[in-house]
Amino acid sequence: MSQTIYNVLSREKEVFKPINEGRVMMYVCGPTVYDNSHLGHAKTYVSFDVVVRWFRYNGLKVRYVQNITDVGHLLDDGEDRILKGARREKVEPMEIVERYMRAYFEDMDALGVVRPDISPRASAHVPEQIEMIQELIAKGHAYEVDGSVYYSVESFKEYGKLSGRHVEEMEAGRRVAVRDEKHHPMDFALWIKAPPNHVLQWPSPWGRGYPGWHIECSAMSNKYLGPTFDIHGGGVDNIFPHNECEIAQSEGAHEQPFTNTWMLTGTLLVDGVKMSKSLGNFITIKDALKQYRPEALRVFILSGLYRSPADYSTSALDAATKGAERINTAARRVRVELKNARPGDEANNGRLIDLLDQYRMRFTSAMNDDFNAPLALSALFDMGKDLNTAIDEGTASQPVLEQADAVYRELGGQVLGVVQPESQASGGGSAEREAGLIQMLIDMRLEARKAKDYARADSIRSQLMKFGVILEDGPKGTTFRISSN
Repeated sequence: MSQTIYNVLSREKEVFKPINEGRVMMYVCGPTVYDNSHLGHAKTYVSFDVVVRWFRYNGLKVRYVQNITDVGHLLDDGEDRILKGARREKVEPMEIVERYMRAYFEDMDALGVVRPDISPRASAHVPEQIEMIQELIAKGHAYEVDGSVYYSVESFKEYGKLSGRHVEEMEAGRRVAVRDEKHHPMDFALWIKAPPNHVLQWPSPWGRGYPGWHIECSAMSNKYLGPTFDIHGGGVDNIFPHNECEIAQSEGAHEQPFTNTWMLTGTLLVDGVKMSKSLGNFITIKDALKQYRPEALRVFILSGLYRSPADYSTSALDAATKGAERINTAARRVRVELKNARPGDEANNGRLIDLLDQYRMRFTSAMNDDFNAPLALSALFDMGKDLNTAIDEGTASQPVLEQADAVYRELGGQVLGVVQPESQASGGGSAEREAGLIQMLIDMRLEARKAKDYARADSIRSQLMKFGVILEDGPKGTTFRISSN
């Protein structure tokens, strides 16, 4: 089955064909590092992490570029976000950048997000941005006014094609106050003249100044991926003006398509409103990780389609925690059973291995269909039910358990990042340790029953049930299975 991706530009799913066979060139708009990242950022970067993981799992070489914005991202009142952060904490702007860039990567590492191959900083690529601005002026797409340079949106007839907006319908000064020096209210800054006391400024052909926000992505994606590349990703909230401006700049300068596929993630909502710093309705990734395990946060994010909005709530995260534990407990149980497994019956082995193959195919089909992680997760949940039944019945032999272990490690771990490596199971312990602890509690319950202390026996059973461990008493003694609820 071919890989399909919903292309925001065409508004339909398309079969993905890399420009160069076997190699994917991918750019994702990165963070502006002026404060700690929140779960809305996690939704975007975990989603693209899974995209990259899936490509690599299927043997494709990926060059993943994700920028770091450390200059030029302006607030609605025209102030640079980095300068605002520096004023807030009474430090130098580059101290803010270093502090929160490190914090961002710490968050991503904690979430199991694979680092990009290249993380270029805007401030380190000012020469490339100046060069592109000069090219745009030479081709009639930009003009200079008193030390500032603006892109002429009227010069690019397709401006608005990604967001579906039209220049004549756009509200002037939607994000930044309109400057009288612009030729058109919707023209946007490529280079901004710096006031004498402005901390972030560089020399340029137009005088000392600093780049606008949008030009950095056009310049850096061109430097590391070329004028046309395979996939551009980011959050849907940046579709206008940022992504729209990227297209105008890059296609205006290079006169060829900017990127073949646009992938944009849906927003994270709190009570129907976008989670954002400006509204104060956010929870930082660091705070979330104090309450929930990384794999639980990943399950929460991957339980919805990447391009759909998601609703944040404690109940949703609690449900994701239970889901992550179901998958991991089943995976650990497989590892434990595998230690002492026997070859088993050939016919039964074949039946169960065929069943596992069907789950692998379900997972693959879901991921090939525009990275449908919710359906991929459901395949792992359903597989866990059947494996628990087979283990309880004593039909899960060595070949079956080896195949199951491979599915968990590859699809649950390598691709989705929701199955813990064995060294991290149970907070750094092993699968054997967890199973041993459960067996110890089973033995304690048995002793309580022999002593006719039924209240204590029932209490042990109830406590295990809270963690999804179901005890079943039978002629051969007490066994446990992992709850599917």
